[in-house]
Amino acid sequence: MANEFEGDQAHSAEYFGEQRNYWYNDEYLAFLRQSWNLDTARTVLDVGSGAGHWSQVIASMVAGDATLVGVDREPKWVQVATERAAAAGFAQRFRYVEGSGESLPFPDDSFDLVTCQTVLIHCPDPRAVLAEMIRVTKPGGRVLVAEPNNLTGPMLSPYALTMPVEELLTLVELEVRCERGKSGLGEGNNSYGELVPGLFAAAGLQNTQAVLNNRAVTLVPPYARPGNRAAIEELESSYAREVWMWDRATTERYFLAGGGESARFADSWSVAGRAFARLVDDRRAGTYAQAGGFVMYLVCGTKEVG
Repeated sequence: MANEFEGDQAHSAEYFGEQRNYWYNDEYLAFLRQSWNLDTARTVLDVGSGAGHWSQVIASMVAGDATLVGVDREPKWVQVATERAAAAGFAQRFRYVEGSGESLPFPDDSFDLVTCQTVLIHCPDPRAVLAEMIRVTKPGGRVLVAEPNNLTGPMLSPYALTMPVEELLTLVELEVRCERGKSGLGEGNNSYGELVPGLFAAAGLQNTQAVLNNRAVTLVPPYARPGNRAAIEELESSYAREVWMWDRATTERYFLAGGGESARFADSWSVAGRAFARLVDDRRAGTYAQAGGFVMYLVCGTKEVG
């Protein structure tokens, strides 16, 4: 199945599609459930819920009778998440509504657990979103976010071990300039995960803890596991659309905003394209393998009582 979420690149749900179903190991989720006492949560809010992947992950960690509300700014995703929840047997416990993370449509102190996944990286003002998340959390309740550091991407490729140093540095520069350009334009920060613990502390959350996800998106021939198939479908979809992290026009806009020059961008895009083509060709030939590490932080804090 191709990525059913194509066509709305401003939204996190556009990226990775069904590959998101394979981001976490069950034993890791059980560890978080126990370590952070998430099984005491009976009312849950998923902010920026998108297609509802994270909602269903959260369901495995909270109380068995917990109810969950997902909020998203776009009607499209409210509908998609509602349908996916019903198909997974959550129709009686999950509901999805329209709303903005900067102005959540709920009273103060409403939820035991307020959470989001890969949402703050897309927000112009993550502090405002976190403030709203804290506002609707009950005293003594928890705020839990999952956010990445995407700057590590070029260095975690198996090709990084053998490609010419100049090409590797070009890919690193492309990533860094685009990240800084996107942030400078007020369109989010794709590596905001590094900053979340400090954000929690500044917002007054207590007992903040951060852990790394223990899952790698491993690809090995013959690519038969469900997680492999989902990753390959997303890979082929991105390649067909000529999307690296973003499409060319968006990437160039971010690169220039990050201090790059047009001629340098053209060279960088060519290097990225060749690297992507090599990956796809090797995968189609059945010779590509990767450990597939990525940096995803899960950060949890408690709202002060009183």
